[in-house]
Amino acid sequence: MSETLVSVTAPAIDPTFENVWDEIVWRGLVQVSTDQEALRALLAGDPITYYCGFDPTAPSLHLGNLVQLMTMRRLQLAGHKPLGLVGGSTGLIGDPRPSAERTLNTKETVTEWVGYLQSQVERFLSFEGDNAARIVNNLDWTAPMSAIDFLRDIGKHYRVGTMLKKDAVAARLNSDAGISYTEFSYQILQGMDYLELYRQFDCVLQTGGSDQWGNLTSGTDLIHRVEGVSVHAIGTPLITNSDGTKFGKSEGNAIWLDAAMCSPYRMYQFWLNTDDADVIQRLKIFTFLTRAEIEDYERLVAEEPFRRAAQKRLALEATGIVHGTDATAAVIAASEALFGQGDLAALDATTLRQALEELPNATVAAGTPVLQALVDTGLVASLSEGRRAIAQGGVSLDGAKIEDDAATVSGALPGGVSVLRRGKKTLAGVFVG
Repeated sequence: MSETLVSVTAPAIDPTFENVWDEIVWRGLVQVSTDQEALRALLAGDPITYYCGFDPTAPSLHLGNLVQLMTMRRLQLAGHKPLGLVGGSTGLIGDPRPSAERTLNTKETVTEWVGYLQSQVERFLSFEGDNAARIVNNLDWTAPMSAIDFLRDIGKHYRVGTMLKKDAVAARLNSDAGISYTEFSYQILQGMDYLELYRQFDCVLQTGGSDQWGNLTSGTDLIHRVEGVSVHAIGTPLITNSDGTKFGKSEGNAIWLDAAMCSPYRMYQFWLNTDDADVIQRLKIFTFLTRAEIEDYERLVAEEPFRRAAQKRLALEATGIVHGTDATAAVIAASEALFGQGDLAALDATTLRQALEELPNATVAAGTPVLQALVDTGLVASLSEGRRAIAQGGVSLDGAKIEDDAATVSGALPGGVSVLRRGKKTLAGVFVG
């Protein structure tokens, strides 16, 4: 195992801001909200209770959810009390997507995923002290309610005309798919959640993505009608890349927070490949670096972009927050060793395999000629091209130059793998089995 040392910035609010509201605005976390002056005063006062909901529509959260988790943590560090809601009931329905109905998952699947998401949310919040976090499940108050009670006590406060104007609903009504009554009712369920949390915990703020604004205001409106009080909502921006592509997508695959679905190595490389035009905003949202530190990196991006110092710091901090310092140290060591700055044989076997899975790779039998492995991994197009590459001194296996085209692959690295290199930067993984 590498001795690479990793230090991830401890979660803290930036003391140079007068109010946590000012900090989250500076970090670009407020796309839309209820009354801003009232929110600023609220967050500057005595501790309040706030919540964010996470629906188990998949077995893991993703980078879009990480925006919410980081926002929740910042508010908690300022002294406020978080409620992490995992949607055991809303997860059975699913909020309306813009294009088509969701596939309804079984109750057993949703229950299993609730457990996964709960454990993920818990990693980002503190459950100690006067403002300790709580995890709640909306199935607890939805399941005992009859359909008649739901319609009488909650549904009567909603006007169909208003519901039809919500962006998500309007988009579906104008699509070929239309919208079912099931998904149409989702905003009522989320509004009921806010009402229940207001009654149970005096919760007065909900955060969520700006694309959920119709569902967020469903709750603020319901509480105003039923309880006669004003509560608040913050909609964070949907993060996109500067070129307009969707953030958190890598060749069509979401960047999940579960290491089994997206390895720490893959996540680290995702952050490392951030465009110069995006990296400063990513540092604001996904790290606890101070304003002064981020401004320093902004200067480095402008003056010395070739060093990619901001990307390296972002990759370290964000991967460390999600996967911890040990896993981050392992992936940094693997990244350095693969590109000639460390000992491949000293790497952790699991991390090395995860890294090689992100490269062109092939599975071969022990004793397979290096020439054939070059072809199988796609580093060369033919055996003759492979012979020329070896003759020119441009091929190495596990860090050692190959001089004989009769050499074979043995999988000598931890975990029974090998690393093929053609030239300085073209790598491939070989799994021997």
